Amino acid sequence: MALTVNIEKKLNGFTLNMDFQAGDETLALLGASGCGKSMTLRCIAGVDKPDGGRITLDGETLFDSEKRICLSPQKRHVGLMFQHYALFPQMTVRQNVRCGARHLRGSAREQAVEEALRAMGISELGDRLPSQLSGGQQQRTALARMLVSEPRILLLDEPFSALDSHLRFRMEEEMRRVIRRFGKTVLLVSHDRDEVYRMADSVAIVNGGRVERIGPRDAVFSDPGTRAGCVLTGCKNISSIQRLDDQHALALDWGISLAVPLKDGTDALGIRMHAIRPGAGENAFRCRVAEVVENPFSITVMLRPLDAKEGAEPLGWEMEKDVWKQLRAEELTIHLPVSGILQLKG
Repeated sequence: MALTVNIEKKLNGFTLNMDFQAGDETLALLGASGCGKSMTLRCIAGVDKPDGGRITLDGETLFDSEKRICLSPQKRHVGLMFQHYALFPQMTVRQNVRCGARHLRGSAREQAVEEALRAMGISELGDRLPSQLSGGQQQRTALARMLVSEPRILLLDEPFSALDSHLRFRMEEEMRRVIRRFGKTVLLVSHDRDEVYRMADSVAIVNGGRVERIGPRDAVFSDPGTRAGCVLTGCKNISSIQRLDDQHALALDWGISLAVPLKDGTDALGIRMHAIRPGAGENAFRCRVAEVVENPFSITVMLRPLDAKEGAEPLGWEMEKDVWKQLRAEELTIHLPVSGILQLKG
């Protein structure tokens, strides 16, 4: 299966301008709330109509503004699972799932419904209303309804946002099994970098209605490319720079000079909290401990370089609690390996 999306649509405050492709993989659209991720899914599914552009799925045109093609949602055979599942409140679980099997008739329809209920482990809940279900049971019902329709592609709009953290992790595991069995294109919308890392094969960084960076998951996380991508993938230490020469930059926010071969267009640098190293090495600095923050299973130490000007932002360094017990001091020497420094635009 191959999905191609090249659309634009005016929204409040910005224009959605999405251009990407996806194959038989799970592609995550990772972006902040309100950046156009969910609207992109709705346009693919036919729930909303773009102002212009083209959408094709496995060679079939779903939407083409120039040719005036806009297939109905029913003709697109797309499975869209909304953020809050959109179950019909007056219908039982079985009736909700049956709505997804409208393309079947008679005994074939009933057999498909019962198989979908069994596959999702909710056969015993068939006569309950959505209000009588837990969040996880509602999600399973929505999945069963979507899968029984035999979709060509799955569109998952923040499917875990309505669940608590413990249930979310369990449902992620179940969703991964569903995706593996499905074996076709899946688009996952999320603003949770950990969720994306666990679920996706590829990642598209979405900012202001545009894809800023797209590629294999590990490649995007190791080199997000833009300031927005760096933030979305979880980097806490980011500084604008003044380019001193091709090999050196002044990190303006941290008040320190760094030796790093600069790429064209780089105007900011980032380093993840776990990439900072103790002791002497590349880009070594003596720092004062400004604050120690205890997390459930780690320690974050906020460090301010001794040579930095007053008002400089501290660097956050995360480590295991046992490591901090050994290093604990009011001043520390750290170094920032060039291999761990992210070069960013925007």
